[in-house]
Amino acid sequence: MPKPNSPVGVERRHFSLDKIKIEKRAEGDGAPLMTGHAAVFNQTTDTNDYWGFVEKINPGAFTETIASGDARALWNHNSDYVLGRKSAGTLRLAEDDIGLAIEIDTPPTTWANDLSISMQRGDIREMSFGFIVKETVWEEVDGVWVRTILKAELIEVSPVTFPAYTGTDISASTQEEFRSAKARTAPVDKPVPPKILLMQLDCEAAGI
Repeated sequence: MPKPNSPVGVERRHFSLDKIKIEKRAEGDGAPLMTGHAAVFNQTTDTNDYWGFVEKINPGAFTETIASGDARALWNHNSDYVLGRKSAGTLRLAEDDIGLAIEIDTPPTTWANDLSISMQRGDIREMSFGFIVKETVWEEVDGVWVRTILKAELIEVSPVTFPAYTGTDISASTQEEFRSAKARTAPVDKPVPPKILLMQLDCEAAGI
């Protein structure tokens, strides 16, 4: 079954779940609690070979969306499998010194329990998040283009089986931003002074 479509303009990034935790509740207190980080601040993505630029997230990028947004926690970006939701209180978000911290009260369903077991075993170790870019800064550093995300609207966070960057993980607006950034810094050819141009024409006419 195909995954339901995401909102227009959503981009996705992924991070390792090395520090993700699945905490078992006391008997009768519900399904396991999932804690960890969905995004890490100031960590450069390994995407230069894919998109021609790398990217990092600035601390504070999620402050506004945490306060006013309604992000979901999904399994493999599939909205048929909802792990939690901010407005329901089953997904809690906060920024700390590391990045975007999450707590998910996983639902007491068979598929969510299976996911928790797979994560405890280490079979699933990556987290991805979907977002819409609101404010960025572009710069070229030592020949590599770097995009710093200053503000983003968080749409969803998802444990994923196969994290991979593809061309569809960046939006059309981001591609246009990148082209514009490169165009602004491209060297401009200076016009040839008329005297030098006449000299060049005379040399060509003389076969020099």
